[in-house]
Amino acid sequence: MVPLSFKEITKRLKTIDFPEVDVVIGIGSGGVPAATMLAYHLDAELLVMTLNYRDEKNNPRYTEPKVLEKASWDLDGKRILLVDDVSVSGKTMEAALAQLKGLNVKTCAMKGKAEFVLFPEIKECVKWPWKA
Repeated sequence: MVPLSFKEITKRLKTIDFPEVDVVIGIGSGGVPAATMLAYHLDAELLVMTLNYRDEKNNPRYTEPKVLEKASWDLDGKRILLVDDVSVSGKTMEAALAQLKGLNVKTCAMKGKAEFVLFPEIKECVKWPWKA
């Protein structure tokens, strides 16, 4: 397991040329701490989309990611950055993107697959600083 500190994540955030965004949406629950850091870094509004796919031990809880709360925000004309901590299969990100269909959305993950990936070189599991 690869340990990452807030300092390392913040340092990496500063090296990525993110587009201008109005809203950062964190995929709950794992993406919320990462989205909070990005919203602060990008001076953008923070929203949380509640989806669930895996349990606390990273085992799939459902056959597909389950939307626990439908997005009901008015985001027309907004530039959106959708954030999750890890996007390996991309299933959770795809389910979240389906909720934001037709909007101007870019994706970001701390590791895995997305348009912006903070730690593309890390393939192992990560010990995030916000996890006990």
